[in-house]
Amino acid sequence: MVTLSTYLNFERTTEEEETKHLFDELSAGGKVEQELQVMFWGDYYGSCRDKFGIQWMFNCSEK
Repeated sequence: MVTLSTYLNFERTTEEEETKHLFDELSAGGKVEQELQVMFWGDYYGSCRDKFGIQWMFNCSEK
């Protein structure tokens, strides 16, 4: 059996506050897979699955 996984990647240069708001809205009723946090590469990153099962990745760079 083959399982396909698809992530929608949301990447932009923006404020962490705006990214957190979008992340919270999409993860409501779903599941947070990786809490938003500053990662070793320097960006603010997190991932979640929304209430419809769609997987999202957020990568916020203030560069």
